Amino acid sequence: MSYKLLSYQSGREARAGILVGEQIYDAARLAGQPAWSSVLGALEDWDRAHRAFAAGAKRIAAGKSKAKGLPLKRAKLLAPVLYPGNIYCAGANYTDHMAEMARAQGKEPGPTMKDLGEKPWHFVKTSRSSVVGPGSKVKLPEYSQKVDWEVELAAVIGRTAKNVPVEKALGCVAGYTIANDLSARDAMKRDKNPPTSPFHYDWVSQKCFDGSCPLGPWIVPAGDIRDPHQLGIKLWVNGELMQDSHTSKLIFDTAEQIAMLSSRVTLHPGDLVLTGTPAGVGMGRGRFLKPADAVRLWIETIGELNHTLA
Repeated sequence: MSYKLLSYQSGREARAGILVGEQIYDAARLAGQPAWSSVLGALEDWDRAHRAFAAGAKRIAAGKSKAKGLPLKRAKLLAPVLYPGNIYCAGANYTDHMAEMARAQGKEPGPTMKDLGEKPWHFVKTSRSSVVGPGSKVKLPEYSQKVDWEVELAAVIGRTAKNVPVEKALGCVAGYTIANDLSARDAMKRDKNPPTSPFHYDWVSQKCFDGSCPLGPWIVPAGDIRDPHQLGIKLWVNGELMQDSHTSKLIFDTAEQIAMLSSRVTLHPGDLVLTGTPAGVGMGRGRFLKPADAVRLWIETIGELNHTLA
């Protein structure tokens, strides 16, 4: 039986929940495992937790469980992982986005890094400061007038991974969720530092301001997504469709990204891999987010994530 894993507010406490239908059930109570009261706790014991959650969801669906649920519409959802260990973000990793960004710089689209024999490339986003949940109001940073949107498929790591081959890499994924890799485009370069300098780019100011990683609304277990590279992916701003693409346009797929990352660092349960954003970002249009803007993100099979700007 399928279910979704999420975090929700219970009194003053954040709890891990299992969504079955339109009802949320406390994950730790359903499975009888107090250590799984947080999503991070469940991810650290993912094989056992996933089996227990699936079994619990099956009992609920069959009417054989006495567990009491909370209606989804009455719940306050939080970011599903509070808080990720590390957030690795793929740069320039959709074919349509690469072409879009080249045109924005007055260049002709050229071969991809994969075409040139390169490996996947990632930057790191902060965790506790950046991650916010569904329905959040993200305060635009005072130092930026050009905050951009970037819908991304996020892989949630559920097993420790080091030097994992590509063919086994997806086995390290617990599930998938939606992320918005918000970016302060006018803070991405240090103008007084020459472009040839390794210190020309300011990744912290561009990518790591408070609230720069809206995440959610839940995690769909990996087994419920037949192929993460065959999903529609969209983003709207104030109801206007901005990004409309497909994960088949990834340059380096999720497995290739995880394999590359694990060759450099150990990936741990609760880490996230944001796999890249497709065409339709604000930079290519010369349009950026403003206070009171409403952003809606959607990925096929996963669902919708909404947030606003303040």
